[in-house]
Amino acid sequence: MGMISIQGPKSREVLQEVLDADLSNEAFPFSTHKVVSAAGHQVRAMRLSFVGELGWELHIPKDSCLPVYHAVMAAGAKHGIINSGYRAIDSLSIEKGYRHWHADLRPDDTPLESGLGFTCKMKSSIPFQGRDRLEKQKEEGLRRRIVCFTIDEKVPMFGLEAVHRNGTPVGHLRRSDYGFFIDKTIGYGYIRNPDGGVVSADFIRSGEFTLEKMGVTYKAKAHLKSPFDPQNKRLVGF
Repeated sequence: MGMISIQGPKSREVLQEVLDADLSNEAFPFSTHKVVSAAGHQVRAMRLSFVGELGWELHIPKDSCLPVYHAVMAAGAKHGIINSGYRAIDSLSIEKGYRHWHADLRPDDTPLESGLGFTCKMKSSIPFQGRDRLEKQKEEGLRRRIVCFTIDEKVPMFGLEAVHRNGTPVGHLRRSDYGFFIDKTIGYGYIRNPDGGVVSADFIRSGEFTLEKMGVTYKAKAHLKSPFDPQNKRLVGF
C-alpha cells in the first residue's frame, strides 16, 4: 500500500482529470473518503490536508502506485505540479497551525492546553479517559497553553528559543519554521504565568513578547490562533 498526497489550490482541477468521482464541496466534503477509480486503478481517496490547502490523499495498492503517480503528474503538468517533501510539510503545517506529535504535542500536554479541546466530546455525556481532569482544568483555567508567535525579521529558528513576556521568561518554543505565505518566521510554544495564575486570552493579548536566540532578542507578536487563513477558506478551495 502506498499513499500520494495532492495538495494546493489546483488539486481539484488536477484530480478531476484522474478520478472518476465528483470532487465538488457538495459531493466530496472535507474529512470524507470514497473508493474511486484513478486512471483505471481502484484507490481510496480521502479529502484531508496537513498543509492547510485544498487537497486529497490517495491510498493505493502497491502495484498501482506507479501508474497512478504518473497519471497525476501528467494531469498536473499544465498546472505546474511539482514533487515536495517533509520540509515543505513542516513549513506549511506550522504556518497553518496544525500540530506535530513529539513537538507541539507530548504526553504531558492536555487537549485544552494544546488548543485541541474541540476534539473532545465535552458538550456530550459520553465518558472518555481523562474527562474528569479536563473538566477540572477547564473550570480552574489553564496554567499553561500553546501560543503562536511571529517575528518580522527573517531569522531562522528551530525550537527551544526562549519566550519572554514583558522581559520575564515564560516558556520556550517547541517548534519553529519559516512561513512563506505570511513571509514571517513563525513558532509555537507553551507559556506560563510567572505569578502562577491563569494564562488567559487577556494575559496573552496584554503582554509584550520577545523571542531569544543565541542571546539576541527579537520582538514577537503573539496570536491566539494561526494568522494564516483563520476562516479555513483555502481548505474548501476559496
